[in-house]
Amino acid sequence: MLQSSQKLLSFARPASRIAAIALAASLLAACQETRTGAKAYRAIPSDTLALMEKNGTTKNAPVLIRAYKKEAELEVWKMKANGEYAYIKTFPMCRWSGQLGPKRREGDRQVPEGFYTISPGQMNPNSAYYLSFNVGYPNTLDRAQGFTGGSIMVHGACSSAGCFSMTDEQIEEIYAIAREAFAGGQRAIQMQSMPFRMTPDNLAKHRLDPNMAFWRQLKEGMDRFDVTKREPQINFCGRRYVFDGAANGQRLDVNAACPPLATDPNVDVLVAQKRQADDQKVAELVNRGVTPIKLVYNDGGQHPAMAHVMEVSRPEALAEAPREIPLDAQGRPLSTQMAKADAPAIPSAVAVTTAAKAATPSAKPAEAASDDTGSMQKWLGFSIFGETKAEGTTSAIAQPMPLPVPRPRALLDGKPQASISPAHSVRMAAGSAPILGNGLTSRN
Repeated sequence: MLQSSQKLLSFARPASRIAAIALAASLLAACQETRTGAKAYRAIPSDTLALMEKNGTTKNAPVLIRAYKKEAELEVWKMKANGEYAYIKTFPMCRWSGQLGPKRREGDRQVPEGFYTISPGQMNPNSAYYLSFNVGYPNTLDRAQGFTGGSIMVHGACSSAGCFSMTDEQIEEIYAIAREAFAGGQRAIQMQSMPFRMTPDNLAKHRLDPNMAFWRQLKEGMDRFDVTKREPQINFCGRRYVFDGAANGQRLDVNAACPPLATDPNVDVLVAQKRQADDQKVAELVNRGVTPIKLVYNDGGQHPAMAHVMEVSRPEALAEAPREIPLDAQGRPLSTQMAKADAPAIPSAVAVTTAAKAATPSAKPAEAASDDTGSMQKWLGFSIFGETKAEGTTSAIAQPMPLPVPRPRALLDGKPQASISPAHSVRMAAGSAPILGNGLTSRN
């Protein structure tokens, strides 16, 4: 292409040289557009840049992402000059699939839960889902527990079979934010994926869920970020997460018992105080009659602000709200009647507040009056973070029922779908690695 352009210029008459230059530039631009796509290089919106400046950070500063399945929200945080992270904005999620709880096997449609790492090589500017980046599932702990599956993305197109799906406009902005952070020198972005916001209200309602031991462990990492506004350092030992712990040069083994770990005692005090305060609020909610529940989805959900999106995967699964199944003190369903969960209010803008609003406690059913003390004792037992692997409760998870998508899509949970264009299938099979503008490549 370059040689052709040079020949075009050399044979052009002086009067037509300007037109030849314009044509050569257009040919080169078309080549670049084919390779990477201009959408991967769109600028961060000016209003988002203004939010960064207002909060004492810049577009090239490190970024951290937090996602919440129940609330269907994805938060973006940026590092300030002092090393602390400032909240920038929240994106309402267009689609997520599965149930609350970690991803355990390929094909279960579960969005994973845990702490994940996004590197520059996981960015994909050529995704058939508009733009995407791989979140890094499975991590070390997932693999140690035998969890399978992969190719879990944050992407556009509002179609999910285990991914965090946004609108095309949203992923364009999120992709740009991550791209500029990598351009500024960040080597890896931490993504914290949670079942819900770790509020006392959510913890009280879900206190008897079999995943709660694992969720309380995740909460420790979230608490460390909340009290310090600094990215927690993630490691693994004893088949559990450990946060900010140094082992005096000893290499930690995810399958071996944890050695004595040195942490910052000042941070430890703050985290312990927050945990104690949250546990106290949970106890108060239980005493006021908040009933433990099991929340069951037909197949994941979406933020109410995204209800207007026409093209969405499995729309029939979104037709009915998630169901709250009240539980007795032993975690058994009180009845087969499933009460519909209260739908959150629709926000007025795409960037919605991150403030967690505690719902009004529900009335205490007569059947549950026998043993709130027992359920609270069980809840407090989960304060011991040695338990990490929740017992499986996948019977309520909807079986995969992929809906044909009307336009080309990328891989869903690592499997080519019938709706993927032949050209995309050939490109993925060939193992091509799209080149980013800074020389980095993507293989996802």
